[in-house]
Amino acid sequence: MVLDGQTEMKEIYFTYMVRCKDNSLYTGFTKGSVEKRVDTHNAGKGAKYTKARRPVILVWYKEWDNGHDARSMEARLKRKTKKEKEALVTSFGKETE
Repeated sequence: MVLDGQTEMKEIYFTYMVRCKDNSLYTGFTKGSVEKRVDTHNAGKGAKYTKARRPVILVWYKEWDNGHDARSMEARLKRKTKKEKEALVTSFGKETE
């Protein structure tokens, strides 16, 4: 996106998991702010799944520079078992570079 013909603004995308009130994990993706998306879920305006399981808490996310990669990761995560997702949540923030 170009503003005023000079400044290029980079869009960011996220794949994320939230823990629902019933301890289930919901996986999704969003553009812009993952925090705003969690707020939307908690306002009952996110996904139908989370609406009945509020409040939700952000437990894992990954930032991407394009929507394709974010959606692809969402699809991969949705195919994982709960045990595999829980392992990702447990290791979140502990990755070494």
